[in-house]
Amino acid sequence: MASSSQEPRRDDVPDERADSNSQESAVDAWSSTAIHQPTHQPLHHAVGFWHPRMRKVRAHVIVLWLRTAYMMAVLILTVFILSILSLYWAVLYRVEENLRALTVQVVDFDGLVEPYTGGSPMIGPQVVQLTEQMLSMSGPSLGYQTVLASQFAYDPLKVRASVYEWDSWAAIVINPNATALLQQAVETGNASYDPTGAVQIIYQTARDSTTVSSYLSPMLQQFSSQLTAQFGPNWGAMVMSNSSLTRHNLASAAAAVNPGISPLMYDLRPFQPAVVTPAVSIGLIYLIIIAFFSFGFFLPIHTKFVHPQGHPPLHFWQLIVWRWIATVVSYIFISLIYSLISLAFQIPFTPGPKSHVFSPPLGGATAYGHGSFAVYWMLNFSGMCALGIACENVAMIIGQPWTALWLIFWVITNVSTSFYSMDLAPGFYHWGRAWPLHQVVEASRHILFDLHSGIGINFGILFAWAAVNTALFPCCCYFMRWSTERAKRKAEMEKDRYVVHDGEEEKETAKATGVKPPILQNFIIPSFVSILVDALLKPLDL
Repeated sequence: MASSSQEPRRDDVPDERADSNSQESAVDAWSSTAIHQPTHQPLHHAVGFWHPRMRKVRAHVIVLWLRTAYMMAVLILTVFILSILSLYWAVLYRVEENLRALTVQVVDFDGLVEPYTGGSPMIGPQVVQLTEQMLSMSGPSLGYQTVLASQFAYDPLKVRASVYEWDSWAAIVINPNATALLQQAVETGNASYDPTGAVQIIYQTARDSTTVSSYLSPMLQQFSSQLTAQFGPNWGAMVMSNSSLTRHNLASAAAAVNPGISPLMYDLRPFQPAVVTPAVSIGLIYLIIIAFFSFGFFLPIHTKFVHPQGHPPLHFWQLIVWRWIATVVSYIFISLIYSLISLAFQIPFTPGPKSHVFSPPLGGATAYGHGSFAVYWMLNFSGMCALGIACENVAMIIGQPWTALWLIFWVITNVSTSFYSMDLAPGFYHWGRAWPLHQVVEASRHILFDLHSGIGINFGILFAWAAVNTALFPCCCYFMRWSTERAKRKAEMEKDRYVVHDGEEEKETAKATGVKPPILQNFIIPSFVSILVDALLKPLDL
């Protein structure tokens, strides 16, 4: 019985060996076939975009891209373009209709100041009549305002001082001796008579070079040409009808006969040299951009305090204090380098203040002499604080990639309200007078050209921007941490393990799927808007 019971087991052995041998043979045969006769291309072999085997994945990717592009580009970018970029176009909307906001004082001193009183003034009344005629006509016109000479104590230089103080954009001054000198020239044959001595047009190009060169100066030139064309025939007829005038005297005083008068364009503060242009206009855009990108440059350095790598994490409130101090200190040095560029290209900072009623010499004029550069540096520093801390706060709230749209918004709103005259812009843009870059531009012009001073208000508004954003800075930091932790906890819910920092080391702990892990104290760039978009796109499997 024992032998009979063992025989089946001996019979089974050859069968198992046979099965094993047959399986090994099948594996070898399959391997040989797979190696020597491949039926598919290797996985690492790349193919072209239009390869037949890419048809399905290509269609799938295109569909996903179209759906994503529609939601992002159409719903977000289109709205952004219409609402934000339109601000730049709209600032120049209907400028021609708003030209009357550029006020021009017309002050007639002709025959009102001793010893030229008692006569019958002729030039002054014609100038005033022409300005009133141009103002009453439909179409683009400057805002001419007739002002009595008594309001300036019969002193033409006080009219220049009024233009310097920005009481008006320009002034047309008819000198007290305008008619008297013209009549005397034709009566005595004065060959040295100067037609430009009768009427002066006072303005300041440095106040706003774009507005003056594009709108104010051409309109004033048009007025000057029209005045000459209108006065010439009337004056010529009067001269020819006066039989007491000799041909010899008329020939000697040819300039008094024709044109008689030629208004003199007098620029109290010329915009010079040309290299100043970037310092008060386009170059200031880079001040915004540099302040914006400093957030991304320095944040990875600050986060080393909160990532436990052989050290415990720093108290969060102390991290906030450190970040603010480090940011402001960096602005001091960055603004210095920015200011030194203007100095390197020989923008004059040392001439000092000049007379407010006469044009400065070729060397120009600055508001504070040798101290102008220091004030200019502090202005750029204050501007960076006002512009940059706001960028820090917004970046912590909205996160990537939405900060790019914020930068465009910040640049457009500041440029639109700073590089173009608010007097010509629609009334909607009056908020721009409180925007940071508007203060930097006005104060820079004051420093570099010795213009009318509003620098106290300019610095005050910049400090207010910096103070408000500093007060909001801790709140934005805490929101950033909350948003980051929320996103990371949501991601950890899909895992079977989570990491705990105990201040000394990291430990992995198993968890049940779907259970929220403890709050992770990591400090990374959040994306609050990205979380919202993910929630919207999740039903679409995007």
